[in-house]
Formats: sequence, structure tokens, C-alpha cells
Amino acid sequence: MTVDRVLDKVVGGAPARIEGRDKVTGAARYAYEYPVPNAVYVWPVQSTIVRGRVRSVDGAAALALPGVITVLDSGNVFRLRPAQDAELAVLQSADVAYRGQIVAAVVATTLECAREAASAVRVDYEEDEEYDVELDPGNPRILSPETVNAGFAGTVDRGDAESALASAPVRVDAVYTTPTEHASPIEPHATIAFWEGETLTLYNADQAPWKSATTIARLFGLPEGAVSVVADHIGGGFGSKAATRPPTVLAALAAYAVRRPVKVAMTRQQMFALVSYRTPTLQRVRLGAERDGRLTAVWHEALQQSSKLVEYTEQTVAASRVMYAAPSSHTAHRLLRLDVPTPSWMRAPGEAPGMFALESAMDELAYALGMDPVQLRIVNEPSADPESGLPFSSRNLIACLREGAARFGWAGRDPTPGVREKGDRLLGTGVASSTYPVFTMASTATAYAQPTGRFVIEIAAADIGTGARTALTQVAADELGVPMDLVTVKVGRSVFGPAPVAGGSMGTSSWSWAVSKACRALVKELDERSGVLPPEGLEVRADTTEDLAAAKRLSRHSFGAQFAEVSVNVDSGQVRVERLLGVFAAGRIVNARTARSQFLGGMTMGISMALHEALRMDPRFGDFVNHDLAGYHIAANADVRGIEAHWIDEQDDELNPVGVKGIGELGIVGTAAAIANAVFHATGFRQRDLPITLDRVRAAMRTG
Repeated sequence: MTVDRVLDKVVGGAPARIEGRDKVTGAARYAYEYPVPNAVYVWPVQSTIVRGRVRSVDGAAALALPGVITVLDSGNVFRLRPAQDAELAVLQSADVAYRGQIVAAVVATTLECAREAASAVRVDYEEDEEYDVELDPGNPRILSPETVNAGFAGTVDRGDAESALASAPVRVDAVYTTPTEHASPIEPHATIAFWEGETLTLYNADQAPWKSATTIARLFGLPEGAVSVVADHIGGGFGSKAATRPPTVLAALAAYAVRRPVKVAMTRQQMFALVSYRTPTLQRVRLGAERDGRLTAVWHEALQQSSKLVEYTEQTVAASRVMYAAPSSHTAHRLLRLDVPTPSWMRAPGEAPGMFALESAMDELAYALGMDPVQLRIVNEPSADPESGLPFSSRNLIACLREGAARFGWAGRDPTPGVREKGDRLLGTGVASSTYPVFTMASTATAYAQPTGRFVIEIAAADIGTGARTALTQVAADELGVPMDLVTVKVGRSVFGPAPVAGGSMGTSSWSWAVSKACRALVKELDERSGVLPPEGLEVRADTTEDLAAAKRLSRHSFGAQFAEVSVNVDSGQVRVERLLGVFAAGRIVNARTARSQFLGGMTMGISMALHEALRMDPRFGDFVNHDLAGYHIAANADVRGIEAHWIDEQDDELNPVGVKGIGELGIVGTAAAIANAVFHATGFRQRDLPITLDRVRAAMRTG
């Protein structure tokens, strides 16, 4: 047959999600919902001590219950290969590193039976009486890591920041804190695992199917391709499903032990200990400036925590290295390893807490100078990356600030804090900048031209609710020159080959490059055949590894500006975000509908970060006391009163063939600072500790 191509472009349009109907009708299958015959259920037994060693596991009472198949512990499970991430050494040792760690598990024929039997397992511990679970800046064990998450340097110095600060006419020196936060996706972490000989299939709630398959294969000493991960639909992740977590390993171990399909689904309470969280931070920011607002020094240090199992340091101060022009800067990370679960990625790791501190300090500097906060940011716009000296591939922060100010009605704003009243509420407005690096990783993709006239694209991407299927279908349709309804994009399968994680805002920028390359190669072959397909169709596979290696050395980032209007009750201290507006510069927007959804979702998480989210550690028991959605508060509909997302038309030809930057993280980054700055404008009192709860606001107004 012959393939005809059209010229109408769909990238940049706003088609509805391809899988939307399946999701709202229940046809979309999530990890726990795949029909597997003869499945059994596993329930973890979690440590009730903070630190120590398991002396013995007595499963007799559990095994006596009807339906119980086995009780697993460190003495009877498959011995895994050493893992780079020690959290994945599930049941490989009797040592206990934190409260909530998996120390045993029950496999039973029903979920209810497994849960009941797990409560009947008796674990005898040798408990260490001394342990450390609190992030204390006075702790002598604080270390300075050489590198932190995503390969950033732990400490970077330019010029002499101390001298520049000492001589600066205007200075700000303040400490900001952010609490422990949890991603809490709607879909809990869940896995179905089953073995067929020495091959393993995992239906997994997973942001990185190919990476998870290779990780599990290494753990079990299996060759590449022996593990298959299926993640067709994922109910959110926000970073918590971007790497293999202990529940997935437990499922594979249990299935190996009983040689039957095993189902694991975390309860909300179990997730708080077993699937990572955002580290708390204690940050000090010092800014020095001339009286015209030009920065002379930026000094930003952040203390955070990790576990004693894994050294994970979030890149909290990295954004301060690139945001604003300053001749001198000092940016450093400090880490305290505690007897707690390991923190890891949560939406916009590093930038979200780090930019809260920096952008709050910039607002404080604006008031110290008597200068408009928008103008302060504009006058400190760098001509090149302040850290590396590299040119930016594109940088449109000023355009975002100006567009946002115009849309928000910033002009004529009275900067005087604490003077606008409406009934029993004080009103205020604030602004903050956003940024997130453009991460792009090598990916493979396969494009098929079928004899029927349809096209199929296979790529091990993951659609975690972002609309990745739809965006990649648009890219493929444009490159092939056919309507979208002739293209089927298949994602979520590790067997499709190497592809990066749906995280770090790298998904679409990485996957679209591979899809574009595969489709262009397919078109070339079709042209060489004059559009005539062989009876079996035509297949082309693309790999962007060499393309990425050949890319220019540039500083690549997305930018944005967020504006917030708040009202604060003078009696209760309750803060309401009346309006939230964001304007972003994120390269070419593939799908306006799903992009807006991502920006609004990020900004809504920013409202949660600013006003609600905080896990509380009980120092006596080493446990999060509010480990459910009754005690761990997130923004609800009533909290999102007025929210808008806009973007500028940014063309950046130094990214990838599609011109795409990531947007998933960008929306959250500046939101909390914009809200905190608006609260100061409303009340006249700074809120440097998140979340901004009514008791903190009342205390400030009462003592002030």
C-alpha cells in the first residue's frame, strides 16, 4: 500500500487526552487491577523499634490461621545481590535501620487473611536505646557532601562572599525552614509480581518501567530482559514512583518464595515510611546589595537529613547559583544522617524548598531597599549563567515577570505592609520567580508503519497523568505528516527498550526527541520507497545517545513568575489564597490543555506546601505521627479559589528537535514564596517557616 502525508500540524494544539475516556469509565488498568489467575496477597510486618536487630520472628500463630501460605523473614528469603540503594535490601538482614522498615511479611490467599496474620506475627528485637531522629543544627555529625542529587556540587564558591557581604550597603540575613513532606499520590504504591521459570513480570505503579526492570534484574542476578515491567496507567507519583521502592522488591521476593502471582498494595499509612519523602530543610540566606538593588553577594546554605542506610542530599541551593547576577556567592549543602527512612525525590526536588528561601529573601531585600520586588529581580538579570559562565539556551524570566505583572494588575501596588483591610481580613500581594533545569536523557523509540495505513510508536515512557501519550502522539503525527487518529503510541512497558524516567521534568523533552528521530527515519525510508510499504510493514528504531553527546554546552533552564493575592483573618490568622497567577517560559508547549493542567497542578501543590503540608516526627518513637491524610493536610477544592496559568511563546532551538522544556516541576517552585511574601504584605510579619499555619500567623500578629 501507499502512505499519503498531510501538512496540518497538531503540536501546539489542545487535543483531549487519548486515554481520557478509559480513565473516567474505569477501563484504564492500574497496577493492582490486572487479572492474574491464582493470585495471593502479601502484607508487610513493619518494625516497631527505631534501631536495633531482630532476634527472632515467630510466625506460628500466623501460620495457624486458615489461608496463610508462608511467613517470610530475613532467614528464609531469596538472597539478593548487593544493591546500590540499601533500602532495596528487603529482608536481607536482621538489622533494623528505622521504625516502619519491613522485618517480615505474610503471604496468604486473601488480603484480609494476610493482614490479620501479619498482626499475629511476633517479632523479638534487640533494641538500641540510643538513636537520633531529629534534624538538629547543633549535631556534631553534620557533614558536607561533595556531590548532591542530580550530580550538582555540594559546595560552590565564587569570589569572596563574606567580604562582599561585610561591605554591602544593604544586607539581608535570615533563616528559613521547610518541613518533611510526602508526595501522597492518589494511587498507592502497588505491584503484582509473578515468575515464569527465571523470568519475572511486574505490573507496577512506576514512573520508570525500563529503569525498574534493570534494577530488579540486577538484584536477582538475572540477565537483561529477564524482568518485564508493565505500567500502562499510573495514578500520580510526584517522584515517589520514580525509582524502585521496597514494596516492589517485597512483591518479587514473595512471588519467588511461593511461585504464584503475588499482589502488594501499600496502605496510606505504610507509604509514609516505605516510599520516601521530601527532606526537611533549615536554610540560611544572606544577600548583599548596592542601594540601586544590584546584588553583590549571594550566600545560601541548607541543612537537611538522610538515613543511615543511604546518603541522599537534595540540591537545595543549586538554583541560587543561576538565578541572579552577583559577583560573589557561596552555596553549600549540609547533611545529617539519622535513624529515619531515606528521603528522596518529590516534585521539584531541591528547587521547591530552595527557591522558597531565596525568593523570600529577595522580597525581604526589596523592602530593605524600598524597591519594587519585580524590579529588583529584573535589575539582577544575568547575561550568562553566573555559575558556569555558559550562555543560556534561552532565558525569559523578565518576560514572565512583566507579563505576569500586567495580567495580575501589579502596577500601582502600594508596598506598605499591613494596611489593606476588607471586613475582618487583611489583604496582601506577593511575587516570586521560578526555575527548573532542563534535564534531557538518552532514549530509544520504535516507529512502525503498518500495512493497514496506521502507525505505531513504542517507547518505555510512563504517563503518570501528565498526558504523555497524547503529547507524543502529537509529535509523531507531525513528524509522519498524518492525522493523530492514524497514530497509536504505546508506553509503559520496559520491553520497549531504554527510556528515562517520567520525572525531573525530563520526560517529554527526552521521549519526544526519540519519537521525532524514529518517525523522521521512517519517513525517509518511506520516501526512498516512494511511499510504498512492503506487505509486512516497515519498522525503524531510534536512539538519541549520540545526539545528546553532540549537543552544545549551554545552560538550559525553564523560568517563570508567580503572583499571589492572600487574605488573612485578623482574629483566627487563617490565610486564604484568593488569587494565584503564573506565567512561564518553558520552550515549545506541545499540548496547551495538558500543559495548563500540569502548571495548575504544580501551583496547587505549591499552595499545599505554603499552607498545609508537614509531617511531624515523634522523637520518642522515631515515627511520623500524622501518617495519613486525616493528619497530613493537602490543599482541597476550597483552598484553590482563583488560579491561572499562562505561558509566553518561547522558541529555543538548542534543546531538541521539538524545542521542548519540562513543565511538571516548574509550577510548584515559586508558589510558596509568592504566598509567603503576600502574607507579609498583608500582615507586616514575616513567615519564614512552612507551612504558614494559623497558629504561626496569630503568634506573629500577637507578639508583633
